[in-house]
Amino acid sequence: MTTTDLSAWSPRSWRQLSPAQQPDWPNGQALESALAEIASQPPLVFAGEIRSLRDKLAAVAAGEAILLQGGDCAETFAAFSADHIRDKLKVLLQMAVVLTYGGSLPVVKVGRIAGQFAKPRSRPTETVDGVELPAYRGDAVNAVDFTTDARVPDPDRLVRVYHQSASTLNLLRAFTRGGFADLQRVHQWNQEFVAASPQGRRYERIAEEIDRALSFLRACGVDVTNDPTFHTVDFFTSHEALLLGYEEAMTRQDSLSGDWYDCSAHLVWAGERTRDPDGAHVHFLSGVGNPVGVKLGPKATVDEVAVLAARLNPANEPGRLTLITRMGAEHADTALPELIRGVRDRGLSVVWSCDPMHGNTFTSESGYKTRRFADVLAEVKAFFEIHQAEGTVPGGLHIELTGEDVTECLGGAQEIADLDLAYRYESACDPRLNNQQSLELAFLVSEMLQG
Repeated sequence: MTTTDLSAWSPRSWRQLSPAQQPDWPNGQALESALAEIASQPPLVFAGEIRSLRDKLAAVAAGEAILLQGGDCAETFAAFSADHIRDKLKVLLQMAVVLTYGGSLPVVKVGRIAGQFAKPRSRPTETVDGVELPAYRGDAVNAVDFTTDARVPDPDRLVRVYHQSASTLNLLRAFTRGGFADLQRVHQWNQEFVAASPQGRRYERIAEEIDRALSFLRACGVDVTNDPTFHTVDFFTSHEALLLGYEEAMTRQDSLSGDWYDCSAHLVWAGERTRDPDGAHVHFLSGVGNPVGVKLGPKATVDEVAVLAARLNPANEPGRLTLITRMGAEHADTALPELIRGVRDRGLSVVWSCDPMHGNTFTSESGYKTRRFADVLAEVKAFFEIHQAEGTVPGGLHIELTGEDVTECLGGAQEIADLDLAYRYESACDPRLNNQQSLELAFLVSEMLQG
């Protein structure tokens, strides 16, 4: 059966298809019990917030705003604390300040957070020292420890995902509405180990310019102290809609509009491995009112994208569909122009976003999965230059990053080398940019926006 054979959409209709990348749950009854418990819980996000993000993404599609989407490759239960959440938010706020200053445009801030607990895998198993076990699929499914018991998919983990996501969202709302995001605190966002770096010093100069601008506004009679514009930010959440049972359990019908929304996050996306236009993931996403994304690798064709757009955005509404390109630095120049031209010539309304991480992953000589920061910069640079040449809008960035001073990606101003990776390699899955590399990337994009 294909998605075109289904007569009507419902939150459960994806079950009539064969979804890719789903765990082999050993106990179906336990799974359905866990999903029923999740379905009985309050939504994590609300329809009005989701519609607000769609409006903001429509502005991105029109070139009137910039999208900044970033966070962990995969959230974990172990690395959960107020400090971790604050530091991820802090680096995204710093990057947003740099991009706003350089581009003179508002930045739409979306975190890979409060739900990014599952990962697709290229192989269902992995082998270590001759022992073969099921692959680690994220903390939503099993544990990273390489033992037989740890790798058994456990549906109770899905319930824990819900509760940790709810706690994370509570903290995010407190930080973004309670004064932490105040523009008068931009100096305080500069962590000590960033402030001492070249990027930190560049950031401080921007912070000083913001201070002078706020002083000017006060002198002109603007109530900077009490105007919420200067003290709060809109911050949205996102994750890959991989585990369809969880997404179904979090789907709610809006009492005002009657539309269905996936209330696990504001934006959800289909990955490179799950974007089959006739597959279960695309079918599920076609029926929810959230803005949705699709990851596109170097083998994606214009015809495939056109079919995806017809499935996911049949009314061609601005802000509904984000195309997240993950070409790799060596393929961007050849693969991206044809896609951009094809989408433009067909009149499709989309947000173009660049994921410069996933296409540039390799295993280093020391055995760590890593990325070269130079490759990340090269793909971002190609993304902006190609859009400029084609007369289209480069909407923004989709980055795996952390607010911590980890050593997971090679290069950057710190000149992280292969032997340095072991010093602080903390990711449970893929390597992330650290705070300094993230800020360095923001300055590169800021310079492109100014140019």
